[in-house]
Amino acid sequence: TKTETIPATGGNTGGSTGGSDVEDTPPEIVQPVEDAVKITKAVGHLESAYVTWDEVENARWYNVYVKKASEPDSSYTRLDEPLVRKYPTYFRADAVGLAADTYSIKVVPVDGNDAEVAGLAGYANNITVSAHDRSGFAFVGGTSSGAYNDNGTLKSNAQVIYITENTKNTVKMDVVTSNKGATTSCTGLQAILTAYAKGYATKPLSIRLIGNITDLSVMDKGDILIDTDGNDIGITFEGIGSDATANGWGLRLKNASNVEVRNLGFMNCNSNEGDSLGLQQDNNHVWVHNCDFFYGDAGSDADQAKGDGALDTKKSTYVTHSYNHFWDSGKSNLQGMKSETVDNFITYHHNWYDHSDSRHPRIRTCTVHVYNNYFDGISKYGVGATMGASVFVENNYFRSTSSLRPMMSSKQGTDADGEGTFSGENGGIIKSYGNTYDVSGGGTLYLKTYQQFGNNSDCYEASSRDDTVSASVKTVAGGTTYNNFDTADSMYDYEVESAEQAKETVQKYAGRIDGGDFKYEFNDATEDSNYGVISELKSLLTNYKSELVEVGGDGVASGGNEGGSSEGEGGSTEEGTEGGNEGGNTGGSTVVEGSIIVTFSKDNEYSNTNVNGVVITGNPSNSKGSATFDGKTYTECLKMEGSTSISFTLTESMTLVLKFADSEKEKEVNIDKKVYTTDSNATVTIELAAGTHTVTKGEVINLFVLVLSPIA
Repeated sequence: TKTETIPATGGNTGGSTGGSDVEDTPPEIVQPVEDAVKITKAVGHLESAYVTWDEVENARWYNVYVKKASEPDSSYTRLDEPLVRKYPTYFRADAVGLAADTYSIKVVPVDGNDAEVAGLAGYANNITVSAHDRSGFAFVGGTSSGAYNDNGTLKSNAQVIYITENTKNTVKMDVVTSNKGATTSCTGLQAILTAYAKGYATKPLSIRLIGNITDLSVMDKGDILIDTDGNDIGITFEGIGSDATANGWGLRLKNASNVEVRNLGFMNCNSNEGDSLGLQQDNNHVWVHNCDFFYGDAGSDADQAKGDGALDTKKSTYVTHSYNHFWDSGKSNLQGMKSETVDNFITYHHNWYDHSDSRHPRIRTCTVHVYNNYFDGISKYGVGATMGASVFVENNYFRSTSSLRPMMSSKQGTDADGEGTFSGENGGIIKSYGNTYDVSGGGTLYLKTYQQFGNNSDCYEASSRDDTVSASVKTVAGGTTYNNFDTADSMYDYEVESAEQAKETVQKYAGRIDGGDFKYEFNDATEDSNYGVISELKSLLTNYKSELVEVGGDGVASGGNEGGSSEGEGGSTEEGTEGGNEGGNTGGSTVVEGSIIVTFSKDNEYSNTNVNGVVITGNPSNSKGSATFDGKTYTECLKMEGSTSISFTLTESMTLVLKFADSEKEKEVNIDKKVYTTDSNATVTIELAAGTHTVTKGEVINLFVLVLSPIA
């Protein structure tokens, strides 16, 4: 037996953001034998870890396990199937719900008979996982960790559902909907959440999104709506991996308590339907973190060219927005409405405002702490205060090669000089301390302090963090004062970095894992002063497509386990994994007899449709070219998409021939979760053993003819 230890590529990205005491040692990758699973990357992140690996010959799929490094091998816990995915050149598995510690991950190939080939398992050891930074008002007088404990592990009674592009409309769950404990069987994500809004559900819920999710068939006014009837149930709405994306739709919270939203990309949201993510009313203890916010579709208003609000908060209190990445957003964060009447407590920290225009945030009436953010080439203004708001702006890094307006109060200071954008509202008081203004690239700083200009200023520049603001400091319009919330005994504990350190932390951690799968480099020289739509960025977002090929357990209706292990760790149990497989494909329940040929008609609806013993689900077309097979030309086909499935059962070995469009040479298709490539005739020909087989999408490709015949 040969044992090979390979240095991990990528290393650990876990750091000091959560105060983990785990020593950050480099992970090691072990490949016991030459043909074993070769793990190519092992990365510890924030309460999660992931591995990638190369395909093993003849492996149908892979089972992946995780354990604390200090525990015996018997402690390995299997990950839920949907956490294991296939991409064009590699496989990936993400373990979530991990407390800060050091972990080992094991990847075991599975053969065609669903048996594990233990001797070919690959291992990644010494993976350091760090804790999330649970700071800010969201954790005052309660928690915003949702379905998770505050140490990052899944709550023992939590339920988990998985949402993929294939399962978004078919996911099923029983929800308690009466005070007598009666349950309602719900189908579709919004139906499940609507049942939660009845107020009788008690189990925490983790909703895990995988891949690029487009509009769902049932939404609420174009959004997915989370409403807990004001109950502290605990809901986490989270993306898995680096590419989880809400594409074309928004998320809205109303009357919700103890909700966490994390690790999601929001893009192309319909602006006529609202914000990418909106806290609309009567929410408390909400935590939105590590999300990417991109352009929405242009709305009908002049200021909606880049979409409506990216992350807006209205009539909500005890909220933290942290470690989010705003990509050239037009209106980043609106905080409060004109009708706000309560002293809402909101924290913004470690967000990356990346060449965005305005509202970082724009604050009405509320009490807001803005610290350790990176304002990177903002084109209009940074923090704006109106209508008597009290805002503490602390240790942020502001950078611009153009006109830099880091802080403004309505009708005074630079706004009164005509340099601002506010109008019609009274001002608010901003206390400033420890901020860095970087205009070294040729920019101009516009900032008037109270110490220089009295009340006709943008901010009060404190001499120390604990400096209180005198009642003599008042807004020019409105005559309101600062409430000194930040020096009161009720203020939360937090660790603040220097502005320079915060900039580095933000660049490392803001947004989705590894910065997400979408990459774009801004040109500071042209974009620092530009608040128009960047056509290249807009085009990339409009045409965005996921590289995800296959999700383990895709087609799962009831998906996921209920709770973690007995010790409260994340992951799944064997019972949970089996539960996640219920409700999958029902194809292959009939038997193919003798030689058959299957063709397709655009006028048919293929939904578990039986054609000569072949069960087909998918969309037909007559506009995808043609295919010539055995001297005959076919013009109607079945589109091989994410939702397409072809299943059949053989009682003997047979030859399978798949004929695709004549132009589709060297294209991929999945047969029994293994990739096959079309030949020079756009054909795949293989021999299959007796048993049940399934054909699914590899690449976008169009199937015109399927033939099964006994092997001579």
